[in-house]
Amino acid sequence: MDRLQQARTVLLALGLPLLLGLLLAGCAASVPKAGSQLQDCAQCPALVVIPPGEFLMGAPGGEEGRPEGPVHRVRIRKAFALGMVEVTQAQFAAFVSDTGHLMTGGCQVWRGGEWHTPPDADWTNPGYGRAPFDDEPVACVTWNDAQAYVQWLARRTGRHYRLPSEAEWEYAARAGGTADYYWVDQGADADTGACVYANVYDASGKRASGFSWKPFDCDDGYAQAAPVGRFLPNAFGLHDMIGNVWEWTADCYQAPYPPAPVDGSPVQAAQGDCERRAVRGGSWVTRPSRQRASFRGRDPVDARYSFFGFRVAADL
Repeated sequence: MDRLQQARTVLLALGLPLLLGLLLAGCAASVPKAGSQLQDCAQCPALVVIPPGEFLMGAPGGEEGRPEGPVHRVRIRKAFALGMVEVTQAQFAAFVSDTGHLMTGGCQVWRGGEWHTPPDADWTNPGYGRAPFDDEPVACVTWNDAQAYVQWLARRTGRHYRLPSEAEWEYAARAGGTADYYWVDQGADADTGACVYANVYDASGKRASGFSWKPFDCDDGYAQAAPVGRFLPNAFGLHDMIGNVWEWTADCYQAPYPPAPVDGSPVQAAQGDCERRAVRGGSWVTRPSRQRASFRGRDPVDARYSFFGFRVAADL
């Protein structure tokens, strides 16, 4: 009897079915429960486990506007983790301190009723008229900056951190709902509920900026960025998926949606324009029609605005 046959005999004698069952149970137990929270280090973003599932991606006919289509079914086959909130000033500062990451070229900010790109504007000076607070979302970051941050997190923790795909982002933002805004799925009014669930363009923003578009009919007290997690979460336990700052995603921008992928993975170079990446969620200065869960923005990878940030995703 060769060694392989001897090993098989021993495993059968020990109860191979039982051993296999224990092994499989251990693998299943290693995937955290949906809705549970993870944090790999004190300075790492807190994560929420997002369950697998299916949803219709894009704008149904009833949604206002409709630059995003065609509507198509996407199946998220595996659970993944997503930042509970957007990456904060303090978390980004830890990355810059550790790596010496350089950011040059200024940042577009709103001053004196006009957009400007002063060379001294950056993530430490995003044009708020004051220094940003540690618990506010980092802003004035490019897609390339966000990529550098998630790669640093991956090296530091050993976990595969990344930017979410557009499909993952929309799936997580909708959190099982189908309404324009996730707070409507949770029973709140589209206008007045906005200021309970999100830092949107509202009466405070209108007074401060004077933009011509109609704001949400409420007042959350924040004319610019708000501390992350200050507003109620969606049904998946995620805060600020709408408003506060636009969030970079992994996808090369393509419109209309390409026929693939439909598994939640990002659109890559062969399918889209990788000089522009998709951004989601809107910001404190965005008109309401562009703050729907389905709305898609797109900007160059080196664009830097005082209302652009990001949140991380991670594989489990």
